[in-house]
Amino acid sequence: MRCLLLALASAAALATGPAPALQAQEPGRIQLDTFTLGNGLKVVLAPDHSTQVVAVNVWYNVGSRNEVAGRTGFAHLFEHMMFQGSANVPKGGHMSMVEQAGGSMNGTTANDRTNYFEVLPSNRYNLGLWLEADRMKSLAVTQANLENQRETVKEERRMRVDNQPYTGSLLKGVTAPFDPQSCFAYGHETIGSMTDLNAASVADVQAFFKQYYAPNNATLTLVGDFDPAEARRLIQQYFGDIPRVDTPPAVSCDVKFNAGEKRETITDAKATLPALLRVYLVPGYSDKDHAALELLSTVLGSGESSRMNRAIVRDAKAALAAQAGLDVTGPHRGPSVFIAFAIANQGVNPDSLDKLITQQVEMVASQGISDAELTKAKNSRRASLIFEKERALSTAEAIQNASMFLGDPYAVNTDLDRYMSVTKDDIRRVAQQYLRRDNSTVILIKTPEGPRP
Repeated sequence: MRCLLLALASAAALATGPAPALQAQEPGRIQLDTFTLGNGLKVVLAPDHSTQVVAVNVWYNVGSRNEVAGRTGFAHLFEHMMFQGSANVPKGGHMSMVEQAGGSMNGTTANDRTNYFEVLPSNRYNLGLWLEADRMKSLAVTQANLENQRETVKEERRMRVDNQPYTGSLLKGVTAPFDPQSCFAYGHETIGSMTDLNAASVADVQAFFKQYYAPNNATLTLVGDFDPAEARRLIQQYFGDIPRVDTPPAVSCDVKFNAGEKRETITDAKATLPALLRVYLVPGYSDKDHAALELLSTVLGSGESSRMNRAIVRDAKAALAAQAGLDVTGPHRGPSVFIAFAIANQGVNPDSLDKLITQQVEMVASQGISDAELTKAKNSRRASLIFEKERALSTAEAIQNASMFLGDPYAVNTDLDRYMSVTKDDIRRVAQQYLRRDNSTVILIKTPEGPRP
């Protein structure tokens, strides 16, 4: 499928001198050892002998943002295709082999990345490496597998999106701020359309695999109970001869902030109560304002004590539920969204919810937040990062996240600093700058007219 790299070139990456020293151990910090194979595969090793498991985690630099008009849903389709067998693994064999070894595995798709992982006993982590390498170099992209998994994805869409109240409306809403002409990357849904999935050919799917599922478009992270020297040897043995490909095309996304408020009405066939969604355009994960926006989302709409829950749900009794969130479909390297969402109580017009939500947002912009609110939001973020490091897989995901969205895997040890340095003035400023009416899209979610079946 792809031209072979010389094995010597692959080996050169590991033969240029002694391995770099592990990062100095400090309380709460993750030890990292990073290197790159000759074929471009980035590798991050994080040995941790506290438990006898190893997480094998591969992130491919491909998600729905890499798709083009008429060919949506391919990234999500491949999340399924990657379990359909390869040169040395029969269809369904990947899952059964991992389970028989006492492990677990899965994959997920987001806007900016697709990941695959296995968590295995430490004496069997080589199985995870071998399985990932085998499907990276020789996935079985056949007509039969395409037909089977296309129907699986379509059924998943019916079950998880089309037949769930509010879900489809929310997914449409978070793409609404992005003009499909200037920012198709984030202007369409990750799961893709039925029409595009039906139109996909084997040649289309093979081309997508060849372009994106290559070592120079992937990062492999190992976390857990392993010997770094042995891991280096196994990674070189399994992945070293997989050929690299041309660098995939860059993704463009042009957006205009503060372009004026837009309003849409969506009828949700499964909803029993109307709802209101406000979507604000915000910068991506690496931006200096991201941490302040995330803490603001906690203050406004995360948990029972959040402002929206207290004012709109408990006091005004206007909503059954209310929530705010940032990067609700995952982190973005490009522009992202901040949402405020509420489901109306019976007899409450969603326009009334809009006024109540806007009131809470504008109160932060004009008056700021309290010391207690800022402390609570920071503590929540700190706690989530601590809990994240309790498991090998979530630690691997955190390292991958730092590598892709902050440009450096070592940032996993300093990311919390961004949040701890946020001030009340920062919270007020980002509310004023981004949570503006003229920087928003308002989605009124209606229930179907007439009696429900």
